Amino acid sequence: MKTLIKNALIVNEGRSFTGAVLIDSPYISRVYEGEAPAGDATGAEVIDAAGKWLMPGVIDGHVHFREPGLTYKGNIASESRAAAAGGVTSFMDMPNTNPPTTTVADLEWKFSRAAETSVINYSFFFGGTNGNYAETGKLDRHRIPGVKLFLGSSTGNMLVDDMDTLRRFFGETDLLIAVHAEKEDVIRRNRLLYVERYGEEALDVTFHARIRDAEACYASSFDAVELATSLGTRLHLLHVSTARELSLPDCLLPLSSKKITAETCVHYLWFSDEDCLRYGNRIKWNPAIKTAADREALRMAVNDGTIDVVATDHAPHLLSEKEGGCLRAASGGPMVQHALPLMLELARQGVFTKEKVVEKMAHHPAELFRIDRRGYIRPGYYADLTLVDPHRKWRVAKENIRYKCGWSPLEGQIFHHYVYITFVNGHLVFRDGEICDNVHGMTLAFC
Repeated sequence: MKTLIKNALIVNEGRSFTGAVLIDSPYISRVYEGEAPAGDATGAEVIDAAGKWLMPGVIDGHVHFREPGLTYKGNIASESRAAAAGGVTSFMDMPNTNPPTTTVADLEWKFSRAAETSVINYSFFFGGTNGNYAETGKLDRHRIPGVKLFLGSSTGNMLVDDMDTLRRFFGETDLLIAVHAEKEDVIRRNRLLYVERYGEEALDVTFHARIRDAEACYASSFDAVELATSLGTRLHLLHVSTARELSLPDCLLPLSSKKITAETCVHYLWFSDEDCLRYGNRIKWNPAIKTAADREALRMAVNDGTIDVVATDHAPHLLSEKEGGCLRAASGGPMVQHALPLMLELARQGVFTKEKVVEKMAHHPAELFRIDRRGYIRPGYYADLTLVDPHRKWRVAKENIRYKCGWSPLEGQIFHHYVYITFVNGHLVFRDGEICDNVHGMTLAFC
């Protein structure tokens, strides 16, 4: 199937220019500056994208789509459709499901399920535990982005705290090691301190960042970087939330040469702990959202290259699970549908450029995880594309939220960039509010 997208402002590889893209599914066939020759459009469906921006589809390297076992919150079918509506064309899902993805059999189940139900491209992290290192020898490194280790407890209780096991994961595999880094003994100490001082029932969400504080994040990230440096590990620090941690990744090297890389998430770039008074538990995440100074430092780190990629940590819960004090309310929230509009809103405010947004959400995830032929608008690459209308203002509301959990912490927010069309492997999967359910994504391939 051929499609010609013409008159678009193409945002790609650090620049923006008016041009056209010819798709011959599943690939991009040609990229033109200016108009495409008339003969090249023969037999193609033509989309006139005048006034719109054409970007590579977002590659979200950090989601929790909740399948299997937690599907009352979300599942691969529902959340992949929400992702497509937000211009996301590929996802990498985390292992803390029920059962957790800690055996090859459980991993293969997820791949099979995604092949049946996902409208966008997919892969899955394998989950490390204190007792399953031997399973890594059975993994196909060309099908998964890496191994996820929880160095602090979070949803799913997959804490890895045995040092001999950590040394094996870090030192005896060539797989990327992605870590949730929070120091468990610091968290326990802080929790005990505040419970003794105020009582558990008095601890509202404003205490969450005091319990899971910057010290807990930095101490754990420091230990992980030190171990990775000594053993030559490819280490990826997930959801960096503090200014202190920014001293740890390789920041002066090009991404292709880095052994230690870092991700932050859209909510750390948008919210600060001051917003807890307004949003309450809706913005309770692990790690916790930190101060406005941390947020500013993270924004600067996205621009200067210290932060390599921006993801969502999309983690839906029912609103009923977000009730209670800070020790009881669930941590996490749904973000995958709204991440690109949010980042483009920050670009509109002058925090980033639209080219930087594309770099951190499409180009760099493809490079960091070494994904085959995705993340760029280039001939021969898969036609994973999103067309954005930068002149269409819209409000996040119940009626346009696509998450199965039915809510967003961004409800009421007005955005000025509207995801109009999403292509996955050259097939139109989303157009102006409508999902094309006959589209299926592909398994991502890793080089």
